[in-house]
Amino acid sequence: MRRTGLKWFAVLTALGMLFVLIGGALVTKTGSGMGCGRSWPLCEGQIIPSHITVAMVIELAHRLVSGSVGIALLILCIWAWKSIGHKRETKFLAIVSLLFLLLQALIGAAAVVWGQSDFVLAIHFGISLISFASVLLLTLLIFEVDQKFEADKLKLDKNMKFHIYGVTIYSYLVVYSGALVRHTKSSLVCPDWPFCVNSSPGLPGNFYEWVQMGHRAAAALIFIWIAYITYKAVTRYKHQRIVYWGWIIAFILVCLQAAAGISVVLTKLNLYFALAHSLFISILFALLSYFVMLATRSKTV
Repeated sequence: MRRTGLKWFAVLTALGMLFVLIGGALVTKTGSGMGCGRSWPLCEGQIIPSHITVAMVIELAHRLVSGSVGIALLILCIWAWKSIGHKRETKFLAIVSLLFLLLQALIGAAAVVWGQSDFVLAIHFGISLISFASVLLLTLLIFEVDQKFEADKLKLDKNMKFHIYGVTIYSYLVVYSGALVRHTKSSLVCPDWPFCVNSSPGLPGNFYEWVQMGHRAAAALIFIWIAYITYKAVTRYKHQRIVYWGWIIAFILVCLQAAAGISVVLTKLNLYFALAHSLFISILFALLSYFVMLATRSKTV
């Protein structure tokens, strides 16, 4: 009964962390970062501001959700530490999830109070992403205790492990390049797809075009890379369901991610497509992180 409660609490906390991620993306995409002025944690120096705006509601809601999820995460980490602390990844994931959530909050607060450069602000989403992935992995560890799937019996060759580690690290760089597109306001500098018709044939003509086209090139490479790994998984790992179906899901996610990204450009920054873009990459990165955890456990064949 106690283990069931831990499972439900872990799922709710992981969903809460996902809301924190998407909420942060909503704040950025709607330009609501200064909705509460230069005041933190209060809004305009007040608990309940007298003059309410849409930007203020979005920013304040994000702060409240982040704070609530932070408390829930602390409880989850302590609970998991006591219940499944014998599993080798538990303590590491608990510490990482809390540390990066705290780091995300500090960077967000610093951006409000003092302001930050676009290159620093672009790190904010990536830090939240690591925290979310850690919470999700901790949740999966809790469910693994029942031993209902062969997570501890995988056998991966060196080539598959190389691709898992490589594409996960690279995906983080792609995430950063995408966040940089948003924070430098380069999203519509190339309003067409796949090429930037604003510049003459050849290389991009200015910094903003470099940021936009650099992200597109990086995204194209991760699409090709995940497609290749999925092909290897489907042809060589049919007998290992986690690898087989996991990479099929990863390929579906990267396809949805690409479709959402293209739609963001063609619809001139439609908010729903933009949030879907953030959602798909968040789930994809968490899945890749799970593959990393499995790869560290598996025997090399």
